[in-house]
Formats: sequence, structure tokens, C-alpha cells
Amino acid sequence: MLLLDTNILVAAADRSTPEYERCVAVLDSDTDLIVSTPVVVETAWMIESRLGPEAEAAFVNSVAAGELRVVDLSEADWTRCRDLITQYADLRLGLVDASVVVLAERFGLETIATLNHRDFAVVRPAHRDSLTLIP
Repeated sequence: MLLLDTNILVAAADRSTPEYERCVAVLDSDTDLIVSTPVVVETAWMIESRLGPEAEAAFVNSVAAGELRVVDLSEADWTRCRDLITQYADLRLGLVDASVVVLAERFGLETIATLNHRDFAVVRPAHRDSLTLIP
């Protein structure tokens, strides 16, 4: 199981980004790809605003086809997101990134796919000292 952050999905949708090939390789990996619901919403918005409605529709189609496992947040997850947002207020961690950390904790994952090393290198999840960041 591999947990994805928004920026991996956006970069994989945009051939003009320098990270395009690395992000596509992550998505082509032979593992279950999981995303939080907030990541899906942010990704759709960013793809539409940067690449247009056709690209957004292609992304939504990949979600509908089951290429990504979308995980909703539980009540406890929302509370933990709030705690992380408060704890890392100086980073302006935000709900989407907090949801990634929360799902890593829930599933006991050590690796996340993200280009946001600035925040995720600092955040300390409850289940381990740090997260391994790829690509």
C-alpha cells in the first residue's frame, strides 16, 4: 500500500512539470495506491485550475475506475487532523497534509509519495519517528 499526496497526482497529470516522469513511475508501481478524500478534492481542483476541465475529468475517471483507493476520514481522524494542524501551525500544515499523516498512522505506513519534503520531513507521526518520502 502506498499513500499519495496531492502534488504527486498533479505532477503526473501535467507533462510539463519536471517531476512528471518520476510521479508517473510512482503511480505505475505495482502496489495499492491510497488517497484521503481531501487529497482527491484538492487534486481535482488543482488539475482543473491548471490544466482545464478535460484533465480534471480524466482524473475523476481514474478515481471512478478504482485506480486509487479513496479513504474517508473517521471522526477520530478529523480530530487527529485538527491536532496536527494545531501542533504544526508554524508550518501551516493544513487539512490535506494532515489527512495524509493521519492515514499513514491509521494504516501503519512508513512511506508516502510526496514532493512536499519541507513539511513531511518535519512532521512526526504518532506511530514512528519519521516518514520515508518518495520519489
